[in-house]
Amino acid sequence: MQGEDDLRGLAKIMAFMRAVSIIVILMHLYWFCYGFFEQRSWNFEIVNKILQNFNRAAGLFGSTIYSKLFAVVLLGLSCLGTKGVKNEKITWPKISVVLALGTALFFFNTPLLLISPNPFTLLYMISTGSGYILLMIAGVWVSRLLKHNLMDDVFNSENESFLQETRLMENEYSVNLPTKFYYKNKWNSGWINVVNPFRATIVLGTPGSGKSYAVVNNYIRQHIEKGFSMYIYDFKFDDLSLIAYNHLLNHSEGYKIKPKFYIINFDDPRKSHRCNPLNPNFMTDISDAYEAAYTIMLNLNRSWIQKQGDFFVESPIILLAAIIWFLKIYQDGQYCTFPHAIELLNKKYEDVFTILTSYSELENYLSPFMDAWQGGAQDQLQGQIASAKIPLSRMISPQLYWVMTGDDFSLDINNPEEPKILCVGNNPDRQNIYSAALGLYNSRIVKLINKKGQLKSSVIIDELPTIYFRGLDNLIATARSNKVSVCLGFQDFSQLTRDYGDKESKVIQNTVGNIFSGQVVGETAKSLSERFGKVLQKRQSISINRNDTSTSISTQLDSLIPASKISTLTQGFFVGAVSDNFDERINQKIFHSEIVVDTVKLSAEEKNYQPIPHIRSFVDENGAERMREEITANYKNIKADILMIITNEMDRISNDPDLQHLINKE
Repeated sequence: MQGEDDLRGLAKIMAFMRAVSIIVILMHLYWFCYGFFEQRSWNFEIVNKILQNFNRAAGLFGSTIYSKLFAVVLLGLSCLGTKGVKNEKITWPKISVVLALGTALFFFNTPLLLISPNPFTLLYMISTGSGYILLMIAGVWVSRLLKHNLMDDVFNSENESFLQETRLMENEYSVNLPTKFYYKNKWNSGWINVVNPFRATIVLGTPGSGKSYAVVNNYIRQHIEKGFSMYIYDFKFDDLSLIAYNHLLNHSEGYKIKPKFYIINFDDPRKSHRCNPLNPNFMTDISDAYEAAYTIMLNLNRSWIQKQGDFFVESPIILLAAIIWFLKIYQDGQYCTFPHAIELLNKKYEDVFTILTSYSELENYLSPFMDAWQGGAQDQLQGQIASAKIPLSRMISPQLYWVMTGDDFSLDINNPEEPKILCVGNNPDRQNIYSAALGLYNSRIVKLINKKGQLKSSVIIDELPTIYFRGLDNLIATARSNKVSVCLGFQDFSQLTRDYGDKESKVIQNTVGNIFSGQVVGETAKSLSERFGKVLQKRQSISINRNDTSTSISTQLDSLIPASKISTLTQGFFVGAVSDNFDERINQKIFHSEIVVDTVKLSAEEKNYQPIPHIRSFVDENGAERMREEITANYKNIKADILMIITNEMDRISNDPDLQHLINKE
């Protein structure tokens, strides 16, 4: 009740002030346009005396401007206390127009003749009155203006903006990306500080979202500058390889021993080193052969990833593993290469089984095949063998054989005495063929680099789902202490689940410490929104009726970065979170910003890029091109090696009384 009484009292005061303001204007017009009123006998002696006394006391009518200012001040004060019904159609532009027009008519209309009657005197009175009315309307509109207009921020951008990291936090391993972020109605400069890249990084984004340009390329450049050995999977060769090659040329000062640059490229043997991923020196147990076979077969048959453990999935893997291990122990691994394994697998299974089972360490390994063979289950046996032969037959390629049978370098890329930067190139048009071979390189590298006492290293895998990376989840979980940084680029979580299976996909998602996401949609956007959590946000509701307007403001927990924002991100904008260290605390780990790329500087660098040179020349001493002849000769030599191995082994078995029972089992 007391509050209502106070409001009624205030309303009366405001009405009184406005009435006084109107009286002052009327007195102003009577005083300065006296001739007009005198001519019509509208003058009054008592009014004249009152105004003269008032003028002598206050000087109010000494100039036209004094009384006008006094009237406007009273009018403004009265409008401030007016409680008007809010109207969302009243806007500042409308008020500004009326206010400007009223000011012009009220203040800038000096009368040409105020003493003797003049037609301009009437015009002055009309303009002054009209200007006053317009000023009054503008004042009333201000009181009725909907101050908290919900339509000013329809996308809730201001409410969902937040303060982000503005400090640059560098260390000997970090990746630091400059950013711009929106907060408190302005754009601010900030930094994304990946101070611990060894906790692994995921870079998500639909095609064209800028994940390679803004993030992956920066990982390559900054880790080369900081002396990392590096393994790069270049799906669209040579996009990433060219960056790595040129950046190493210009920034090798971060290394104690300058790393050598190596390339695996099946498309052009001139631009490829040769490397045997099944080097017997790095295979210490038959389980290594099984891992290699597992990687090869699952890259060739992606549907098997969902069927791991099934009989017709495990059988071809075991058969290939037995062949690889046989080549490892035969003549100290002289013929232990992937092409030799393919060729041996494609020979008559009677000869292959006879030779393999003559070795005691492989006899039990092949028991499922031997049981089928000895039991006369030829259809089953043929099915098991065909499951291995058919997919591997797609890989019979002279160029692939050439690359995978040499030994230009070893895969221990983070060897402190011999650091390497290795780029392996795929081809989108032939990825089903090349992915199995490249996956084999991946699985071998994972085992070799995840060791203590090695050089810090960086594994960059762009377009991860195009290749099956055996042991990737274990590498992420265990490699942190061995200074292995893993950066994975792919489009969204559904793509990862499709190609890696639900269980392994979940492990990868949940063990990664740093995450960048450009535009993604669907379940991936929802999952990321939940990962970033909720924050206390202000909510406002406004109710307008014919008599009054009520405004209520409340707070509630809502998504910090909603899924709808993630699904509509502009190219170059990323959301995500980073991890920190004990001695490098990052209070605001979450970011929603544009990653700033110095395109001018980058373009200048790219103009000076040198093409990756030819690694090997196939020109003979007479200047003739002999690439096809050399590669074909290597292909034929591998086939001849396998024929020689089968002939020698069958002779050995037939001449050994203890093994003759293996011959002609059928």
